[in-house]
Amino acid sequence: MSLVIIDSGGANIASVRFALGRLGADSTFTADPAQIRSADRVILPGVGAAAAAMEHLREQGLVDCIRQLTQPVLGICLGMQLLFDGSDEGDVDCLGVIPGRLKHFPETPGLRVPHMGWNAATTVRADPLLQDLPEPPWFYFVHSYYAPVSEATIAATRHGLSFSAMVQRDNFRGAQFHPERSAEAGAQVLKNFLELT
Repeated sequence: MSLVIIDSGGANIASVRFALGRLGADSTFTADPAQIRSADRVILPGVGAAAAAMEHLREQGLVDCIRQLTQPVLGICLGMQLLFDGSDEGDVDCLGVIPGRLKHFPETPGLRVPHMGWNAATTVRADPLLQDLPEPPWFYFVHSYYAPVSEATIAATRHGLSFSAMVQRDNFRGAQFHPERSAEAGAQVLKNFLELT
């Protein structure tokens, strides 16, 4: 099985590759559209700002490439957010493969933004990405923008309000948390992604 990690300009590549390596999966880090199209599995990672990441993808000629992928794709953290129509972070248009728009956590007394730390997730609807997870699974989050719960949501969590922890539409899936930093539950999510049929 060939596994590609897209060069999205993020900084968490080494930890993602290390987590995949612990599962016995070799990965290729690339911005080559031909390599991305031909891979069996594709991961879109991301750390940073949506506008900068989208500009990087545009400069690499990858926007249409990603939109047209038909194999399983997993967006991680900002990579998940980029799958949506757009983000209030810089008022940017994103990839548009999942309907919806990312919003900033509202200023709320006692609520820390960015949301940073461990949260339990609740299943919203069944998906192979959720298979064999503990109940409830705990994941590690670091973000200031969130995807509201929608038809695409397969798992949700709370930070002042309920938001999408994991999403799915067609062959595209996303995790708002960092599976590579989420211990056994995160490793199981990556394993499930690698085993998708």
